Amino acid sequence: MLTLILFLIVGSIIAYLAQNNLTPVTLHFAKYVFSGIPLFYIIISSLLTGLALAYLVDLVHSIFTGFTIRGKDKKIKQTKGEVVDLTKQIHQLELENERLKNNSTVIEPIDKKAL
Repeated sequence: MLTLILFLIVGSIIAYLAQNNLTPVTLHFAKYVFSGIPLFYIIISSLLTGLALAYLVDLVHSIFTGFTIRGKDKKIKQTKGEVVDLTKQIHQLELENERLKNNSTVIEPIDKKAL
């Protein structure tokens, strides 16, 4: 529904421009000369050209943003792998620590005064 309303508004603006800008003009483009073109066509074609260029700039920006996000995702996945490896290593060290605590014999400190 919102799209239909926007199309009606844009269509109304274009119709208004078409009615009030029918004056024929001459367009000089590089070495080419186009005469008798209604001003309305120049206005609409300028608008469409600007929208197309803005779309292309946004498309290029989106592509570069996608590459950046992909690189960040790879880095996150790599870091998560490192965290898993380090967690396994910590667990193994804790097991080894407990094993060493249980297997060690208590050694009495030597009293230097008795000697």
